[in-house]
Formats: sequence, structure tokens, C-alpha cells
Amino acid sequence: MPIIKRKAKVQKIAFVSLGCPKNQVNAERMMHDLQAAGFAIAESVYHGADVVIVNTCGFVDDAKKEAIDSILEMAQMKADGTVGKILVTGCMAQRYQDDITAEIPEVDGVLGLGANDDIVEHVQNLLGGATVNESPDISCLQLGGERKLLSPQHWAYLQIADGCSNCCTYCAIPGIRGPFRHREMEDILAEAEALVQRGARELVLIAQDVTAYPALPSLLTQLCQLEQLQWLRLLYCYPDEISDELIAVMASENKIVKYIDLPLQHADDRMLAAMGRRGTQADITAVLDKLRTAMPDVAIRTTFICGFPGEDDAAFENLAEFVAAQKFTHMGAFVFSPQEGTPAATFPNQIDPEIAQQRVDILTQQQAEIALQHKENLAGQTVQAMVEAHDPYTDGYLARTAADAPEIDGILMFTCPRHLQPGDVTAVKIIGIKEDMLIGKVL
Repeated sequence: MPIIKRKAKVQKIAFVSLGCPKNQVNAERMMHDLQAAGFAIAESVYHGADVVIVNTCGFVDDAKKEAIDSILEMAQMKADGTVGKILVTGCMAQRYQDDITAEIPEVDGVLGLGANDDIVEHVQNLLGGATVNESPDISCLQLGGERKLLSPQHWAYLQIADGCSNCCTYCAIPGIRGPFRHREMEDILAEAEALVQRGARELVLIAQDVTAYPALPSLLTQLCQLEQLQWLRLLYCYPDEISDELIAVMASENKIVKYIDLPLQHADDRMLAAMGRRGTQADITAVLDKLRTAMPDVAIRTTFICGFPGEDDAAFENLAEFVAAQKFTHMGAFVFSPQEGTPAATFPNQIDPEIAQQRVDILTQQQAEIALQHKENLAGQTVQAMVEAHDPYTDGYLARTAADAPEIDGILMFTCPRHLQPGDVTAVKIIGIKEDMLIGKVL
């Protein structure tokens, strides 16, 4: 009787990926390495996973709470026998490795960011019964490498740098991800070409500070030479590093969408100085004026912190007046979250969180009216839109305008007499607004 050889069980690794796009790229690289080593990868189906990797964010309190809740959810699934081992990675693992190990005994391993490139070895050790608690120097984390993309095929993040050397007084990022370091331009261009060949029609440049990249205008110019690339977008820029050369390149290159994410954090000079931000409100206004003069239709996204230590009523009113005058396309406001190890956490005159939340609510309501006005002003205009998906319920399409970044900003719904694919860019006439969503049609 012949001996039947049973196929060895492929071990399954599930991922819970939290936080910002930079963290997502880290997860994508770990996924690729594990898949290349023969593991089966599940992005969001945890049942039956031999190992669940919780790739955490640890930047602010809300992100840390989300990470802890996710770990505890996996711990309950482990207790129920639904999953096997639990491995915690990412920024919170980098920052609180000992605390996680001590306080959540259900966790089987904790890896700092510098251990990401050895994820296959660490998972194999974990499955073999070994203890996995490693935190190599952050410089061990490579910035390039193959990825298993979590984004749709038609767009992708392109990380050009990591870490930050701005050292704002409220920010823990330099302590987590280290000082600014960047990839070689040739490496970025090679990855960009590979992503476009795989179907990406939009590339979204990311780093802690994109504008700190040396020769950024040159990099953008060369990226625009990728024939099949439709859109190129910049996130996370620093206002005092917006050079005239960069503005000129953004204005002249058709593939660079007229959109910039420019987290300003405040507009009161005293608050800006206390935050360790470079420049004054006048300097910020000058940059905004330059951007709008060169690109009258530029969409500017920004964020502000309310309740920073020492923010009195006058400072907040100064901020609110600035936001009202500038009429940003997109704006987010957040309550100050003191981070241990940062200077601002020990500053005097800490603000009551309830007062800070009231100020967030004021800015948010103010911005809602501005954003609605932006949408109403588009009525009757024709805009360029990138298709996200076909909507079978309406037989229309969901899309984004050039003024809307993926996963962050708004969605446009439109009808079209011809068939379109995700990633196609078409001209759409805006005919109205429905429940905060732009409605359009292709003539």
C-alpha cells in the first residue's frame, strides 16, 4: 500500500495594523517577508491564526488606548482558543516594551521597530516556544524593501524618510523613531517605478517631515517622469521648509496634485515658540500666500492643537481668527495630549482637558462651515477625479478629487455612461452635495 504524504500545514500570521501610513508601510514590509518565508498572511481575519501581530501606534493617548484595546481583544481570542501567539510590534512596542511585557502577560513577544527586518526569525522563534523580546537600535530598521500592499492596487504610499529632527516640545516621535534619516533617491525611484508597474496610479509621499528630504524638488521632477503615474501627492510638510523651488515644481508639474498637508499646530506666536515650532504667524501666512499665488486652486490640509500649556483665551482667539481667515480646505483639531519624556509634559499652566475640548469643538464647527462653503463653491465646476470603486447600488462611481487624499478626506459620487476602472482619472462636473458628499456626472 503506497504511503500518502500529507502536506505540511501552512502556518497563518494575522495582522492588526494601527496608526499612521508610516506604520502601515512597516506592516506591509513585515507581511511581505513573512509571506516570502512561506507563511500565510491574513490582513484582518484572525480566527485560526498561529500568530497575531499587533502593529501599534504610540504617539498620543487615543492611539495608545486603541493599541491596548486591540491587544486585549486578541488576548481574549487567545483565551478562547481562537488564535495562538500574540506578538506586539510598532511604536508603542518601541516605547513601552517592558510595560507591555509586565502588564499584559497574555502577550508572547514584544519587538521594537529595529527588529522589524528580522520578523521571520522572531516569528519562527516564537512558534518554537522561545521568548521574543527584542529592541535593537532604531537604525537597524531599513527604510526600503518589498511590501505586501494594504492599499488598493491603484494607489500606494511611498515612504521617502523616517524619524524627525524638528524636536517640537510636545512630540514623542524623535524619541520613538529617532532623528531624521532618508532613503537614497535611486532607491525611491526604483520602488516608485515598481509600484506604478503593479498598477499604482497615485503615489502618496510620506515621512515624518517630507520637506526635510534633500533635493525634494528634484525627486518630485523625476517621479513625474513615470509614464503611467497619474497623481503625486505630498503629506506631512513643515511650513518653514516650503522653498520657492518646491512651490515652483509643484505648480509646474501637472502630475503633482495641487494639495499639501501642512500641520501648523498653532498660529499664536507665543504658543508656536512654546511648542518649539520655527517661525511666527506672519511667516506661516507668507508661505500660505506663496502657495496660493502660485497655485490658486491649491487644497491645504492642516491640524491644530488646542489646550497646549499656557494657551489662554487670547491665544486661542488668535488661533480661531487665523483659521477663519485662512479658510483651509481640510482641518483637524486635537486636544493636547502630554507625552512622557517630552518637555511640554512638564510645562506649567497645563490646561483643563474640558476647556481644551471646548476649543476643539469651536474650531471643528467653524471649519465645518468653511468646508461646506468649499463644496458649494464647486457646484457647476468641472474637476478631475480618480475612480475608487464602482457602486453597484447606484450604478455610479465613488471617486476622489485631487483635493482629497486617500483614507483621509472626502469622496465624490458620480454617474458615467462608460465603464471605468479604479485608478482611472476623468473630468466630472459637480452638480450638488448630498449628506456632505459631492455629487457629479460625466457628460
